[in-house]
Amino acid sequence: MTIFCKEITPELEKQLIEDQSLGKRNRKAGLCNSEVITLMIAFHYGQFTNLKSFYIHFAQLHLNDLFPGLVSYNRFIELQPRSAVLFMLYVKMNCLGKCRGLSFIDSTHLKVCHNRRIHQHQVFKEQAERGQCSIGWFYGFKLHLIINDQGEILSFYLTKGNVDDRDWRHFSDMTKTIFGKLFGDKGYVSKALADLLWGGGVQMVAKPKKNMKNVNLSQEDKIVLRKRAIIECVNDELKNICKLQHTRHRSVANFLLNILGALAAYHSSRKNHH
Repeated sequence: MTIFCKEITPELEKQLIEDQSLGKRNRKAGLCNSEVITLMIAFHYGQFTNLKSFYIHFAQLHLNDLFPGLVSYNRFIELQPRSAVLFMLYVKMNCLGKCRGLSFIDSTHLKVCHNRRIHQHQVFKEQAERGQCSIGWFYGFKLHLIINDQGEILSFYLTKGNVDDRDWRHFSDMTKTIFGKLFGDKGYVSKALADLLWGGGVQMVAKPKKNMKNVNLSQEDKIVLRKRAIIECVNDELKNICKLQHTRHRSVANFLLNILGALAAYHSSRKNHH
């Protein structure tokens, strides 16, 4: 992480358009960006259920030798947004796998509050929307994932909760590096979508609905469709182990950083297991 930040930071500074003549303070923080990112990933990789408990009861007590510049928890929360761009680049450049010609797609819902508190919820009032998934209605967002047959995340995209899984706008962005066959569930059945992907070198294979007739799938495709549960396992690990979802967010920025932390932790856990 330190090497990555040292290499990419000078390039980012060249792109800054901020007028330095305004005299804005740029005081050096106790924790550098690489340390902030490392701690965020460590939280998602550990056993703590919330960041505050992890930072106060573990990081500040046991990680002082590794992070001598540890700041207070409130200051750490203030430092998180500073590392957002670096963190996003790190995930996109170092935490995604390579397409092998056989990929799976699915979406998972991300609640931002309990359904009973929707009308009182203010943090995501302008961003979140009500949507429906297999377990019922929710208020929040959808995280769309494409993985390969090894369980590595190839691409991800965040939308509002009411966005159709077959929306061509996020598909065109998600499938830029995808080729071969892309397997999905019944929710991805769409001739228009299949034609769009076919033009980009991707063959969409979806489980046919019960009322569909004359759908010819090869025996090989039928067998691979049965293995589509691999992406359900990825979603389960992201939510229940890497703490992708919780309903205590106090800002949109930290909500996005929480997603990046979960994705990075998932990649790290797979890398360590292999």
